[in-house]
Amino acid sequence: MDPIRNPYAPGAGQRPPELAGRDRELRQFEVTLERVAAGRPDRSMVLSGLRGVGKTVLLNALRSQAVNRAWGTGKIEARPDQSVRLPVAQAVHAAARELGHRHRDPDAVDRVAAVVKAFALRTGQQDRKGSPWRPPVDVAAARGRADSGDLELDLVELFTDVAALAGDLNVGVALFVDEMQDVTTGELAALCGACHEISQQSAPLIVVGAGLPHLPVALATSKSYAERLFRYVVVDRLPRAMAERAWTLPAATEDVTFEPEALAALYQLTDGYPYFVQAYGKVTWDVAVATPVRREDVEQAAPEAEAELAVGFFGARYDRATPAERDYMLAMADLGESAADRAVSTAEIARHLGRRPQSLSPARDGLIKKGLVYSGERGSVAFTVPHFGRFLRTAR
Repeated sequence: MDPIRNPYAPGAGQRPPELAGRDRELRQFEVTLERVAAGRPDRSMVLSGLRGVGKTVLLNALRSQAVNRAWGTGKIEARPDQSVRLPVAQAVHAAARELGHRHRDPDAVDRVAAVVKAFALRTGQQDRKGSPWRPPVDVAAARGRADSGDLELDLVELFTDVAALAGDLNVGVALFVDEMQDVTTGELAALCGACHEISQQSAPLIVVGAGLPHLPVALATSKSYAERLFRYVVVDRLPRAMAERAWTLPAATEDVTFEPEALAALYQLTDGYPYFVQAYGKVTWDVAVATPVRREDVEQAAPEAEAELAVGFFGARYDRATPAERDYMLAMADLGESAADRAVSTAEIARHLGRRPQSLSPARDGLIKKGLVYSGERGSVAFTVPHFGRFLRTAR
């Protein structure tokens, strides 16, 4: 079939043609937007899940909903080696600019820009390096507002002012934070504290975060009330009906159908993980000669799809690891083989490698920092990438 008409779109954060299986989350967020804009309190939201399940895609879809309702929005991607102060300033500035185009009081818009600038200028010199963004230059920085150096206090004042600007227009502000698990514990605590204060004021501002499965634990560690501050949504693999919808609806727009046996084979190969759904769908389309797509087409496409995943999805992550970290992951893969890459205890890994647990801490910590494994509970680790253990066992 014509590869130019191929409707499938595997990519990092790239929205697939059919966002299957996320209707409930989208409806919930519509309610949140309506409530907050009407001055009724509602919780911010946190999305968590493995890599490749579509967290960033869903985060972007939620942002689109806010944009469609004329909210001010901004988005950041947290990094483990950078403070969130400057990225938050940039995101809030973007939201204020969206609101400022419609606001009738230019002086009020300038006052918020001045507070954003004051907040940004408290960024440490180290965290400014490499950032192409600079605070707004057409206003002077405010004095005595969002510039104390205490991140939580400054966030409260910054959020209060930009939310007031949105309230004048009967809308709100939404700040989207991707890779939220990479925010330090201290800064997570400040962000939670600011969200708590803003919600108590019923100010029209929400934070929507997305991160790896241990993000809820990290938030609860930073602030004890974080479990009540956010609505937690686990983004997981698609049930079979939704995976089939992700394959069949885009194909139908090109007058292509699938035989039931082909869909069954695709689901068996992908396990319903959204990135794999798109990757296998794309290669299968290119292999198939004509409609309907047959099981034989899927079987012919599978080795090519697996090879592409081995290089782009799995291999790139494996290559980032040191030799010691690779040994650690291979031990995890061996121990998890009988239980679909289950979480394994660090004590088991140490015994498997014939090492003392303390000697493996640098490898474990390095893998966590690189986002390749996570610790959902004390004394155990699991892969952040679905089927990563299977890839390691096959590639060895």
